Amino acid sequence: MTYDFSPQDRHDVERLERLACQLDSLFKIPGTSISIGLENILSLVPVVGDALALVPSTIILHGAHKLGARPITLARMIGNLILDFGIGVVPLVGDVFDIAFNANLRNVALLKADLAKRYHAAEALYPTALLEK
Repeated sequence: MTYDFSPQDRHDVERLERLACQLDSLFKIPGTSISIGLENILSLVPVVGDALALVPSTIILHGAHKLGARPITLARMIGNLILDFGIGVVPLVGDVFDIAFNANLRNVALLKADLAKRYHAAEALYPTALLEK
């Protein structure tokens, strides 16, 4: 699905999306459709790895806040991080869950949908102002 939002937000969103891809789907496991990222590798170290993997995930959350994501979107993003961390600390089960859940990619998708909704609402109110930028 493609999203339309203001050109000035596009660069920041693309940067956050690249980070999410590095964290959740940097490598594809040969012969499968499964991809893993740096977060999955870090989380192999019990608890400490999961805590370290949470740091770059909060960069995505902070970026969403700076871009003006609605509070409900930020709350859903925080919920994804809490779920990812909470289940992620459970040995083996958490590792499998991390590979399947991809909280960072989910959070970027939530951000993109939120910004697109805001952009379309603003475009409906002020169509020429947005086209000039």
